[in-house]
Amino acid sequence: MQNLHLGTIGWSYNFWKGSFYPARTASENFLAYYATRFDTVEVDNTFYRIPNREAVERWKDQTPQNFTFSLKFPGIITHVKRLKDCRRETDLFLERAVLLGEKLGPLLLQFPPDFGVEHLGDLAGFLHKLPKPNRYVVEVRDKDFFTEDFFSVLKSNNVALAWVDRPGTPELEIMTSDFLYVRWEGDRKKVKGIIGKIENDTRESLAAWTERIKPYLRRGLPLFGYFGKYYSGYPPSDVDLLSKFLE
Repeated sequence: MQNLHLGTIGWSYNFWKGSFYPARTASENFLAYYATRFDTVEVDNTFYRIPNREAVERWKDQTPQNFTFSLKFPGIITHVKRLKDCRRETDLFLERAVLLGEKLGPLLLQFPPDFGVEHLGDLAGFLHKLPKPNRYVVEVRDKDFFTEDFFSVLKSNNVALAWVDRPGTPELEIMTSDFLYVRWEGDRKKVKGIIGKIENDTRESLAAWTERIKPYLRRGLPLFGYFGKYYSGYPPSDVDLLSKFLE
């Protein structure tokens, strides 16, 4: 399906050597190999630091033309400054992101659990000022955020609400944009995620997810989906399994 883009959250995992990456693969070649298997990735390390120009250009050069990067907004914006007085950091992050050109996918604003609904006004103002050609996604963890006012803010800015598979997260099917963004984060209390093999059988869960998202794919809506290492313990297998279910 041309509108289906499935990948993992991150790629720089040495513990995938011998299972996903060939055993002798050097870490600097991980991304190039990853891009032979999947056509998208969610970049988690942009949360910790704004990437320099050389790093972004290297990502672009190591991947084929049809590859897509989804980048997470830096934590300095979402967690430390909480959308206030962060114009310099936001402009710099977006300046680096657009270096990816046509390979730039959705940009994820992921907020901490204590980013409450009282910040809805700050979020609305921030989203309104973002450059419109880009796709944006919001993930909130405060359940009180899930109100019609919140959904209306997202819809008015064509920003996707992230659908998240994580313990304690409501199972929402709210469409707020013209694309879907799904994150299978899993349960870090039950899965180690660092041994490079399946620890949790996700077949039943992914069969249910298949039925949830198939109708949207049939309508031609783009879907970007990413698996974290705490879902089954081995994200590449999750991508392969869901892809098989959706065929």
